[in-house]
Amino acid sequence: MTGTAPAPFGADDYRARMERAAREAADAGLAGLLVAPGPDLVWLTGYAPTAATERLTLLVLTPDRDPVLVVPTLEAPDAAKAAGAPALTLRDWTDGKDPYAATAALLDTGGRFGISDNAWAMHLLALQKALPAASYASLTEALPMLRAVKDAAELELMAAAGAAADATFEEIRRVPFGGRRETEVGADLADLLRRFGHSQVDFTIVASGPNGADPHHEVGDRVIEHGDMVVLDFGGLKDGYGSDTSRTVHVGEPTDEERRVHDLVREAQEAGFRAVRPGVACQEVDRAARAVIADAGYGEYFIHRTGHGIGVTTHEPPYMIEGEVRPLVPGMCFSVEPGVYLPGRFGVRIEDIVTVTEDGGRRLNDTTRELVIVG
Repeated sequence: MTGTAPAPFGADDYRARMERAAREAADAGLAGLLVAPGPDLVWLTGYAPTAATERLTLLVLTPDRDPVLVVPTLEAPDAAKAAGAPALTLRDWTDGKDPYAATAALLDTGGRFGISDNAWAMHLLALQKALPAASYASLTEALPMLRAVKDAAELELMAAAGAAADATFEEIRRVPFGGRRETEVGADLADLLRRFGHSQVDFTIVASGPNGADPHHEVGDRVIEHGDMVVLDFGGLKDGYGSDTSRTVHVGEPTDEERRVHDLVREAQEAGFRAVRPGVACQEVDRAARAVIADAGYGEYFIHRTGHGIGVTTHEPPYMIEGEVRPLVPGMCFSVEPGVYLPGRFGVRIEDIVTVTEDGGRRLNDTTRELVIVG
């Protein structure tokens, strides 16, 4: 693929994100946020330690002071090079010192803090010991929508990742399937994603024949046969933002039933997409897609949620599932991926990433949703 490389995010972008995060934390009744290495730290600061270690690294966001990144002295030079570093204060600590006491000095002793889901238990327990009157909530619980609404630059990156996944599908549909192992086709998918700009491949599901009835089969040693339905689901990160798409292909001509089930899933996927508009509860997307499949008598074979959020990780809030009444907001990005899975026989899934617009939704994947015949 060709095109101009996206402009990198700068200190002002990260400063705005940290200010927004601190503001949303205060609105949620939190005294602040504690962000450990992982996707939240990357999104807020641009800093990704080369390896997470037992040494404490923690971004402290509170409404009454500028952002502070507590970091081991030996890693401070790398942290200082992060794009968001000019928007925060580095507070380094040396081996033999107590980083938890230094962190506690920045915090309200009796406050409630949101903390990264992937923070190490040893760090959280040490903070609890240093601040016994404080309490903590996971970021997913406290601020599930923190990264959910993308700005214009992020949407551009999401669209580019989707286009790269589409280009991957256009190439993979031309390779031989019959007589090859699922692992071989999976390797082709990974190679193509990287060729089209992905720096990270998160999954390459190639589920042929009866394996297609397992939504998370990924790849195995089964030899793909003529007459197989094959579920393809693949994605990863390109320029820091995620792709995730599913298409179902068939080796040779399908049976009438296989074509009918595929058409049903395609209709359900379209119904889910058409339900997307601002103010609609997330669960309505699930309901719209699920109703099509249930009305056709296949409801018991649609065994997962209709969608998940995507951004700097390939699975994150919001979730398109019954019971999620949170409203859709312009800039949210998530999958719409209904499926039908017939045990011991075959499966079908069709998935696009969709973003909410001011008056509806926009697909970030645009390859054909018709049943593709492969060799």
